[in-house]
Amino acid sequence: MSADWRADTVEKIRSLIVAAEPAVVEEAKWRKASNPDGVPTFSADGLICTVETYKDKVKTTFAKGASLEDPTGIFNASLDAGTRRAVDVFEGEVIDEDAFIALVREAVALNRG
Repeated sequence: MSADWRADTVEKIRSLIVAAEPAVVEEAKWRKASNPDGVPTFSADGLICTVETYKDKVKTTFAKGASLEDPTGIFNASLDAGTRRAVDVFEGEVIDEDAFIALVREAVALNRG
């Protein structure tokens, strides 16, 4: 197993978010001893999503995911959460780039109301 697949996946997700919303603001939040780099957060007129790295996956959690249309079914985690929805990517999986970009754009539009 490649230790770098998660970092590569985070970079891919970051590039898709920027492609969807070039004016996005990225910040690292919630730094702690077990995660000194913190959690990358992406905002545009409000929080869009966070990207967290785990041992077996990279999780992109959309702050208002439950309010977003998901015609392709890209959300595969936190499906029973009241507000959030997430996309978990495991090693070897390919992100549906068009569906992901559409989600980010919809999240930004929702923030801008």
